[in-house]
Amino acid sequence: MAADPIHQFRIVEFFPVAHIGNTEIAFTNSALFMLTAVVIITAFLIIGTAKKSLVPSRLQSAAELSYEFVATTVRSTAGSEGMKFFPFVFTLFMFVLTLNFIGLVPYTFTVTSHIIVTAALAIMVFLTVLLYGLYRHGFHFFNLFVPKGVPIAILPLIVFIEVLSFVSRPISHSVRLFANMLAGHITLQVFAGFIILMGSAMGAIGWIGGILPFGMIVILMALETLVAFLQAYVFAILTCIYLNDAIHPGH
Repeated sequence: MAADPIHQFRIVEFFPVAHIGNTEIAFTNSALFMLTAVVIITAFLIIGTAKKSLVPSRLQSAAELSYEFVATTVRSTAGSEGMKFFPFVFTLFMFVLTLNFIGLVPYTFTVTSHIIVTAALAIMVFLTVLLYGLYRHGFHFFNLFVPKGVPIAILPLIVFIEVLSFVSRPISHSVRLFANMLAGHITLQVFAGFIILMGSAMGAIGWIGGILPFGMIVILMALETLVAFLQAYVFAILTCIYLNDAIHPGH
């Protein structure tokens, strides 16, 4: 079971929370690590910004750097008007980033490797864009689907493509994060399984031969650390791009 690359993604129920009809709502390992991420982020920001020293500590510098990084991303993508959504984007970025990093720790659980979690976040972004766009612009928001300067003859086709692209945003937004985290952790588990199998089957010679897959694990772990950050950044910047469409729906 330890060598099974899929076993690490199994949802484990700890205790039931409530029942709705025939459906049981339980507190799971996924919920546990999401709660852990919230606690870590809260503690990091509260402790990091508590003293507000002129010469910042490392923790304060990290907190301020996180703030500035996301703020710069929002301004450069959605403009100054997009800063009203800064708390939303910052929360998403820190939440996804922390969950990705937690998943790199041995014997933990990678929440973002489950499509239901990433889809819930992507749908939340989609509904925020749609509702805010309609609230601010009314039916003019639908100008987003009608590019300017398109010949009338092909306008229906272009509108159909634009609508299809808009509706499919939650799919691409969620699958990108889910697929990258899932594939990376499966690869790590497979190489770790090689070491175990070679050691158990070939003894000392097998353990010596396991040096190569161990080296691959080290390299892949470094790559996964980079991917964990990049996927959180991509999720955040795509959110900013979609929000920009709600703020400025015209082409």
